[in-house]
Amino acid sequence: MNGASREALAAARERLDALTDNTSVDAAKLAEELASVTSLLDREVSLRRVLTDPAQSGESKAELATRLLSGQVGGETVDLVSGLVRSRWSQSRDLVDSVEELANTADLTAAQRGGNLDDVEDELFRFGRIVGSDQELRSALTSRTATASAKGELLRSLLGGKAQPVTERIIVRLVTHPRGRSLEAGLDSLSKLAAERRNRMVAVVTSAVPLSDRQKQRLGAALAKLYGREMHLNLDVDPSVLGGVSVRVGDEIINGTVAERLDDATRRMAG
Repeated sequence: MNGASREALAAARERLDALTDNTSVDAAKLAEELASVTSLLDREVSLRRVLTDPAQSGESKAELATRLLSGQVGGETVDLVSGLVRSRWSQSRDLVDSVEELANTADLTAAQRGGNLDDVEDELFRFGRIVGSDQELRSALTSRTATASAKGELLRSLLGGKAQPVTERIIVRLVTHPRGRSLEAGLDSLSKLAAERRNRMVAVVTSAVPLSDRQKQRLGAALAKLYGREMHLNLDVDPSVLGGVSVRVGDEIINGTVAERLDDATRRMAG
């Protein structure tokens, strides 16, 4: 997002945080309603263009959104969407992306309240690894010929009772309504959003053998000091790295594996 859209989303995030700070607000219900608004705006192209038209006043757009949504969703959702359409947007699609992000954030807030946010983060990461290693499953979940309901049923059979309800909900939404994204990109975005709920960064750590609790604590502390933010570790074991650890934070890779050092030595000898 650029310019006006980025500012509009930042303001919407603040309004959502202020709203969900009130524990009487049902964050899971709010997420469900915002997800339904996302589907509406994604489906109705002309509507989202009207709601982001810079030639229309913010108040008139908010009144239209209120008329459309009142009685369909709760007052909190109506207020959030009305606030969104009052803002200026660089592109009409940015509005849909933002409502979708708010829906996922509300669901993650529900997990945080229940003390399950760490589990959700880990489950998102593990699901991504499973999909990445199972081409048949990935094909089934991304098939253009399979219906959304069929994909949803497949996911519920895989995740039902084995993952947190929030994890299941947001993955089902992503797979059944990908909105042009790859499955991997969508899962990565969800993982980052979950980490941001605690103002943390995500580090993907690959080691030849599982790290001990002490090693995990020391690595987490070192990375937090390096980046100046609390760090959530997504742990993966890959015997091919031979030894040491490889750490990826965003686009940055800190590689201390034996395999990497051997490769580096081979490249220097060849040169």
